[in-house]
Amino acid sequence: MIDIKLLDKITQIPGAPGHEYSIRSFVTSEIESYVDEMYTDRMGNLVAIKRGKSDERVMVAAHMDEISFIVSHIDDCGFIRFHPMGGFDPKTLTAQRVIIHGKKDIIGVMGSKPIHIMSSEERNKPPKIEDYFIDTGLNKKELSKIVDIGSPITRERSCIEMGDMINSKSLDNRVCVYILVEVLKELKKTKLPHDLYAVFTVQEEVGLRGAKAATLGVDPDYAINLDVTLACDVPGSQKHERITDLGAGTAIKVIDGMTICDYRMVEFMKGIAKKNKINYQLEVLPKGGTDTAAMQQMSTGGSIAGGISVPCRYLHQVIEMAHKEDVRNSIDLLKVCVKNLDKHNWKHK
Repeated sequence: MIDIKLLDKITQIPGAPGHEYSIRSFVTSEIESYVDEMYTDRMGNLVAIKRGKSDERVMVAAHMDEISFIVSHIDDCGFIRFHPMGGFDPKTLTAQRVIIHGKKDIIGVMGSKPIHIMSSEERNKPPKIEDYFIDTGLNKKELSKIVDIGSPITRERSCIEMGDMINSKSLDNRVCVYILVEVLKELKKTKLPHDLYAVFTVQEEVGLRGAKAATLGVDPDYAINLDVTLACDVPGSQKHERITDLGAGTAIKVIDGMTICDYRMVEFMKGIAKKNKINYQLEVLPKGGTDTAAMQQMSTGGSIAGGISVPCRYLHQVIEMAHKEDVRNSIDLLKVCVKNLDKHNWKHK
């Protein structure tokens, strides 16, 4: 169904925004024999090209970075203060382990004021990012030999299987990095109708920065973004609030807070999914945005853009959860889409 060992490797390699070099190196080694050309642009985006029958350009993107932190201060006792890179749900950080990537990797623990000495007013307030510090067990002198202001920090959580689910840190968006790698492998012997630009982007979590630069360089005619989306299918949610459900199939993006997907791409994806009996659901995401927005807007005259999304619970928390079948459906949908782009009528109504 899916290669859990490969997905595990991809989720565990660090890649804070602006520090994606380790995951980029790994992806490069995984895909180099499956593409015709490959380069890294000045910003750090990895662009892999598989030549097709025509020079029309199809850009498929998955961002490599993960929500992270960066060291902003080390106090006299050796406690680290930090700045978030990407959005976090603060209440999930208490007593969690993180990895500080200095001259060597060291483990730290997210600490905050103990509840035992909080006032009743403090206890009733939701925690803020600013309330936390990181405890490495080292004093300032020892710590300063290893860690600098600006050292990146990532979460420390392994990838495990839970029934039909995958549970790990950084499924946002490493599950989609995995999907794009697998699609390139499965398309090795296929001559595609158009040139395929598989782009592993940087700095998505801090404002779609890498995708903007990469799209300007590729200038695609068609664009498909791969990312996760909210699955709020848990107790306490109303049916209309769920966005997607785990196990109900891959999600075809219709709209999010930054993008109205091209209606032609939505129709194409729906038709392809139905024809190939791929389970899918439609994603209407009222807030947030993905690299889809950059890919749609930053090409000459705009691109015909859409998105394939993997439903995910507990997004932007310490761990995230996805369904194996939804991952497989996403691989299958992307694969048949890029193979059949030339068979659709792309003219405006």
